Amino acid sequence: MRKTIIALALWGATAASAEIDIPINYLHQIVPQPPTLSNLDPRPEQLGIDGASLGLADNLTTGGFLGHKYVLTVTEVAPDDDVIAAARTALASSPYLLIDAPADTLTTIADLPEAEGALLFNTASADDALRDDACRANLLHTLPSYAMRTDALMQALQKRRWTDLALIEGTHPTDRAFAAALTTSAEKFGLTLGSRKEWVFDADMRRNAAQEVPLFTQDLRDHDVLLIADELHDFGRYIPYNTWEPRPIAGSEGLVPVAWSRVVEQWGAAQLQSRFTDLADRPMQSQDYAAWAAIRTIGEAVTRTNTADPATLRDFILGDDFELGGFKGRPLSYRTWNGQLRQPIPLVHASALAAQAPLDGFLHQRTELDTLGLDQPESSCTAF
Repeated sequence: MRKTIIALALWGATAASAEIDIPINYLHQIVPQPPTLSNLDPRPEQLGIDGASLGLADNLTTGGFLGHKYVLTVTEVAPDDDVIAAARTALASSPYLLIDAPADTLTTIADLPEAEGALLFNTASADDALRDDACRANLLHTLPSYAMRTDALMQALQKRRWTDLALIEGTHPTDRAFAAALTTSAEKFGLTLGSRKEWVFDADMRRNAAQEVPLFTQDLRDHDVLLIADELHDFGRYIPYNTWEPRPIAGSEGLVPVAWSRVVEQWGAAQLQSRFTDLADRPMQSQDYAAWAAIRTIGEAVTRTNTADPATLRDFILGDDFELGGFKGRPLSYRTWNGQLRQPIPLVHASALAAQAPLDGFLHQRTELDTLGLDQPESSCTAF
C-alpha cells in the first residue's frame, strides 16, 4: 500500500529564498510477529509513521517560511510482497528514505544501485551489526542500538552498586540479541552475570505465574538484579513479584532503557508528548521518536544549508556544526564512524523516569554520549 499522507507547504518565502522541494519516503516492511502470552500491548497500526508525520509538521513550521516544501509518502509492504522492488520505486522518486524493516532488508536496500548517493535512515532495527561490520555509508541510524540501551542500563546498575546479576532470556532472535548485548555491557562496566536461564514455558502465565515463576527462579545464584531479555514483551510481565528471591527487575521489563517513553517530561519533552498525542491519540513510542528524529534531521540540515542535495546534506549532518534538539537535555549529533545518532537513553519504569544515561561519573574524551554503544575504537565499521 502506498499513500501520500502529508503534502504541505507554507508559502511565505522571501524574494531571496529559493523554493526547495524535499520529497521523503517511508518504507515499512510488515513482518508477522509470533503469538505472545498477552495481548495487552498490541503494536499501534501507525507506529513510526505517526512520528514521521509529526516530524514533517515540525519541519514545515520553519521550512515553510523559507520556501521549503516537504512531502511524505508512506509505502507499506505486505509479508508476501517484494520489499526490494518497493524500495527501488521509492528511491526513483526521492533520495530520502526512512526504513522500518529487519537488518538484512536494510543492508540489501542500502546496496542497491538506486541507493548510491541516497540518504537512508534506519528507524526500527536495533541490530548492533548495522553499526559495526555490516554498516553502510548511506545508512544512518536514529533508533538506539541494543548496545546503547544495555550500556545505559549497566551505568545505572553500576552507579547503584547493584553489581551481581542474573538473566532470563527468551528464544526469539530479538531476545537473544538483547541478551547478548546485556552480557557484553555487563562485562564492559565490570558487573558480574552469575547465572542465566532460558524461558521455555508455553503455558498460560496469566493463571500459572504465581506457581511456575518462583520454581523457575529458585536455582538462580544470589544476585542484586534480575535481567529480563524479552523484546517481544511476551513473558517478562509475569516475572516481577513472582520471583523466589525479592529482587529488582530490569532489561525488557521493570527498569527499561528506551529511546522514548510517555513518562519523559523534562527538557521540554512534555510539549512534544502533547503534540504527538494530539496527532496520534496515543503516547509516543521509541520507533515514533526515531522516525521523528530522522525527519527532523533532514529538516534541520535543509534549513541550515538551504539545499536538497543529498551529498551536501549528508556532509553537514555528519559534520561538527550539526545539532538536533531532541528534548533530552542536550543536543543530538551523529557519530562519524558508523552513522548512529548520539542520544541520551532514558531509564524508565511504568510510572516515571528513574534516570537518564549517560550518568555522572562515566567520562569520555569526546562526549559522554559516546560511553553508550560502540565507540570508535570498538566499531569495525569502515564504510565511513
